[in-house]
Amino acid sequence: MKKYMQEFIKKIEKDLEDKKECTEKELTDLLEKISFFQHERLIHLLVTFFFSFLTLSFMTLGLLSYLFLIPFAFLIAFLIFYVIHYFYLENGVQYLYKLYDELKIKLPKNGVKKKREK
Repeated sequence: MKKYMQEFIKKIEKDLEDKKECTEKELTDLLEKISFFQHERLIHLLVTFFFSFLTLSFMTLGLLSYLFLIPFAFLIAFLIFYVIHYFYLENGVQYLYKLYDELKIKLPKNGVKKKREK
């Protein structure tokens, strides 16, 4: 997902640099991708909460028996990497919001250019 988001952000940034105006379709495509990334971010947030709960549970059980500290060590390692991944998703989606605002500014003033009446 990280690579996919990076490539998509590069594409949008290149389009912003190259074009003076954007179309309504480009704007709706960006909104659609943002919603996909928001969904991914929500799922990762829920999984992060679940891993945190399991990690804290095994840490608490580790006070009773040292055998529970082994799964705790694995879970804390996974949790650290999961938080880093979630942090990237969060920042990426917020950056896409900024790109959306920039793209929206480049929309023609009347939405779609109208033909001149004769």
